Amino acid sequence: MKKFAITAAAATALTLTLTLANAAFAQTTQATQSPMVLAAGEMTEAKEATSDTWITTKVKSDLMTEKGIPGTDIKVETNKGVVSLSSTVAVTDAQKTTAVAITKKIKGVKAVSADGLKAE
Repeated sequence: MKKFAITAAAATALTLTLTLANAAFAQTTQATQSPMVLAAGEMTEAKEATSDTWITTKVKSDLMTEKGIPGTDIKVETNKGVVSLSSTVAVTDAQKTTAVAITKKIKGVKAVSADGLKAE
């Protein structure tokens, strides 16, 4: 019974989201582009934003749970799968190497920049 209620709620939410999205596309569609082209572009941007947010959260979580890494002092930013690590406190070369290795293992990460991590 619970599975049905969750499924029904999800279907209702999806229907409402699609209805609102269709209304938004109808208002912004230009005569020179088809609605399907616009919809595909918007969906790609939404997927990238969601993926980047997920990657950032996962990297931050993994860094905070790793012993010997100052995870709370490392800032994580993601843009189109490219993760940038920076810090305001100094980290050792070993900590920097470990942070980069942890980040590279996360699904969806295309590249890692650790130039912003201050070295001791």
